[in-house]
Amino acid sequence: MAGRIRDEDVTYVREHSAIDEVVADYVQLKNAGGGQKKGLCPFHDEKSPSFHVTPSKGYFHCFGCQTGGDVIAFVMKMDHITFTETIERLAERIGYQLRYDETGSSDRPSVNRSRLVAANTAAMKFYQEQLNLPGSAQAGRDFIQKKGFTKADCDQFQVGYAPDEWDALTKHLTALGYTQEELNTAGLSKESARGTQIDRYRNRVIWPVKDISGDVVGFGARKLASDEVDQGPKYLNTSETPIYKKSQLLYGLDVAKKEIAKKRQVVIVEGYTDVMAAHLAGITTAVATCGTAFGDDHIRVIRRLLMDDDAFRGEVIFTFDGDAAGQKAALRAFDDDQKFVAQTFVAVASNGMDPNELRQTGGDEAVRDLIARRVPLFEFAIKSVIKNYDTTTPEGRVSALNQVAPLIGKIKDSSLRPEYIRSLAGWLGMDTDTVSQAVKRVAGKSNTPLPNVPAGQVNLKDPLLMLEREVLKAKLQVPEMIADWSALEPLAFTYPPYAALRSAIDNGDGDTNKLLESAPEDYKHLITELTVEPIRTDGEVSDRYVVSIFARLREVAISRQIAEIKSTLQRLNPVENEADYTQMFTELVALEATKRVQKELAIGESV
Repeated sequence: MAGRIRDEDVTYVREHSAIDEVVADYVQLKNAGGGQKKGLCPFHDEKSPSFHVTPSKGYFHCFGCQTGGDVIAFVMKMDHITFTETIERLAERIGYQLRYDETGSSDRPSVNRSRLVAANTAAMKFYQEQLNLPGSAQAGRDFIQKKGFTKADCDQFQVGYAPDEWDALTKHLTALGYTQEELNTAGLSKESARGTQIDRYRNRVIWPVKDISGDVVGFGARKLASDEVDQGPKYLNTSETPIYKKSQLLYGLDVAKKEIAKKRQVVIVEGYTDVMAAHLAGITTAVATCGTAFGDDHIRVIRRLLMDDDAFRGEVIFTFDGDAAGQKAALRAFDDDQKFVAQTFVAVASNGMDPNELRQTGGDEAVRDLIARRVPLFEFAIKSVIKNYDTTTPEGRVSALNQVAPLIGKIKDSSLRPEYIRSLAGWLGMDTDTVSQAVKRVAGKSNTPLPNVPAGQVNLKDPLLMLEREVLKAKLQVPEMIADWSALEPLAFTYPPYAALRSAIDNGDGDTNKLLESAPEDYKHLITELTVEPIRTDGEVSDRYVVSIFARLREVAISRQIAEIKSTLQRLNPVENEADYTQMFTELVALEATKRVQKELAIGESV
């Protein structure tokens, strides 16, 4: 076993490992001015970024949890590895050959991270080569072809095949110099009942699982033999190892992370082939869990990449099978949604197919269309419950309401609850007040804050209120960038002080000094506060950003109007009230068209 890493090598690795580049493998960073970068802290949950990196100094510090240090401290804490393992990993990253002193103490273990990663990488290459050999590998190639993938697709995703032999991989890696301890620790080999070392995977299609930085840390394997021959599970994943933590891993994240950060979108699918199908179809933000349910650790990873810190960033799109199990998974995701600030959606094919099946039957366009037709998670969860009842009868509608009301009561974003109360009233064909009272009863039992609470109790960090505040700041600070202020819907602002300020702006000539003179004393502080508070964007405030938030606020306001009209139309008899019905339907069509335009502006497609 090698000894202690030389001090000069440690210094070299520290000085040549750019801390912002290393941190960017884990956290999406954005410029914070003054040569600093910031992001959401990976060491504790937070909604707004307090994690700062100073590249010129080589240090990081979180002002929320007070964690800080250099690039070595960051990697040690993130990956829970020793000092020596960290130096070895960083040296490998920059292509530097370390030197060891043969004497002296060392915390370098007999099995270290770099050796485990190297063993997994060698195994991946072995499996890839096996897929192209004659013999039993034909079963693997047949499976891949049946799933609609080509050899080029397999090469792109480095798919392989574990041969139908007891110890083919073990012998191969042993010949390369890896010890049995290393192979067992990496989860590549195991001890048989007879005490011999055998491969963990046999006669299976293999997918390499990489961590966010691209290191091969484990595998997912799909069996090819019948249950009588192979009594193991259909999918067998690497067990927990020093480098494979399934609760923190997402298959495909290493190649999707840049697109996730760029597009502010992540698509969560259910399996390895679904990730392949999505990426090949152009959905390059797709990832999947590795043999475990989507959980809190996965959420933290995604939030850091999305920079999920305000109301205007990000989409999390879940795809589920259309069967009962898929709908159950969607309802579980309902609770996870509360942990995102990003908007959360569900994409389920009407025919119940997963992305891989869709691509096989309808081509790449079918997969893209699935994601394009996503619906809000809350809507999907609520409608999934409603369809279990006969809403053509009063009894069915009341039963459905009693089941759905708790779901709406659980929505933490108080500004969304009134929207879904109105929508639910329309879906059930019931009076809005009746639905509202049902939700209030549930919320009262669970001590959930109700909508329209007194101003002093309002959460100003509520995503919608943050949006309203941002638009008002733009109007006061860069009024020239909002050319169509008068087009803003009358009830666009839901927070009374913001609505009052909007009225004062409408009644004035746009001059802030005059606005301060005419405003009531209670609102003067708000005006000055919004006038000096920085607008939440990087660098200079751009036309694109202002147009985006203005359009987003209009989109939300128009959505309210649409929900009201739909609710009324649901209760209106088109035969007895033909004129009113036609007029309202025409208004609905016009509003839907306006909403589409605003949505496009909000995401920058028509700016």
